[in-house]
Amino acid sequence: MSDLSAERISAVDQSNMAAAVLEMPDHMRDALWRVETAAIEHVDSPHGLVVAGMGGSSAGGMLASAVIGERASRPIALSRGYELPSWTSSETTVLCSSYSGTTEETLAAYEAAGIIGARRVVATTGGQLAELARADSVPIIPISGGLQPRAAIGYMLVSALETAALCGASESIHAEIDVAAAHLEPIAAEWGPEGPNDGQARTLARFLKGRIPVIVGVDATAPVAYRWKTQINEDAAVPAFSAQLPEADHNEICGWAGAGSLGEFAVVLLADSDSHPRERRRLEITAELIAADGVPVEIVESRGETRIERVMSLVMLGDLVALYLAVLDGTDPTPVPAIDSLKAALSAQ
Repeated sequence: MSDLSAERISAVDQSNMAAAVLEMPDHMRDALWRVETAAIEHVDSPHGLVVAGMGGSSAGGMLASAVIGERASRPIALSRGYELPSWTSSETTVLCSSYSGTTEETLAAYEAAGIIGARRVVATTGGQLAELARADSVPIIPISGGLQPRAAIGYMLVSALETAALCGASESIHAEIDVAAAHLEPIAAEWGPEGPNDGQARTLARFLKGRIPVIVGVDATAPVAYRWKTQINEDAAVPAFSAQLPEADHNEICGWAGAGSLGEFAVVLLADSDSHPRERRRLEITAELIAADGVPVEIVESRGETRIERVMSLVMLGDLVALYLAVLDGTDPTPVPAIDSLKAALSAQ
């Protein structure tokens, strides 16, 4: 079945994940306001920024690093686990990002940052993390509730970008964020459920249906490729993988020769107009080589002038592709029973 009509999407998407994706521009603007109201003091952190979080809550830091790119003046690192990087010190800002405020890895990172004496900032809807932050007089960026953590990407991205500016890890791109939000609105209308049936998001979902998706990025699009992979995992409940160029050209490219004997794969390469010319050529040659091995390949271009516009255009596209993949399989894209079961098993220990 390839029905991706608005009626079919609405019938399968019972928790209305589509609305959360399409509201990404509003989330970004609201996040700017929420950071402002948090009145976070500018404190220079010579050792940079660590964004501590898991899953959808860590994706904001991952994408923020891609958006800032070469404009970063200090290290911007991710911490996906219970411990912080060994180099974290009192001259580091640690943004503890947990949508629910109950993520045990992020709570551990919060405590570790306090022991080290690092400056802490929290982005959350509440929970134990907010309680600890209030008790410790740690500034809180209050994230809007009622969303799946992965659907709060606009909030988490802006929180990370603004915190990076507040600790001296990058220049402020406040105005660019606002313009990027406006840039996403016509794209959302074009690719959303009310858009044309042959729109790019629907077309890519049909291309990937029944196949194991492998999403490949380069430079700024590498973190976006990972975002596509995780969205497909959670929304469509199917395996998906990501890779990064040029590294994949030194190993993974060899594996495609044997892909046909293992299963049905499909590759999407995420291209960006600002990529290094040699990276662009690598992407094109890589696509040709994979296709020569009999694997279906698509190259997808980012849209926009600024880096944040281009990155977020691909994020929105990937979020909708994952949503439509779920609809094609008749799967409600919101529930994540495997994650819920894992958390329940851990809490029982």
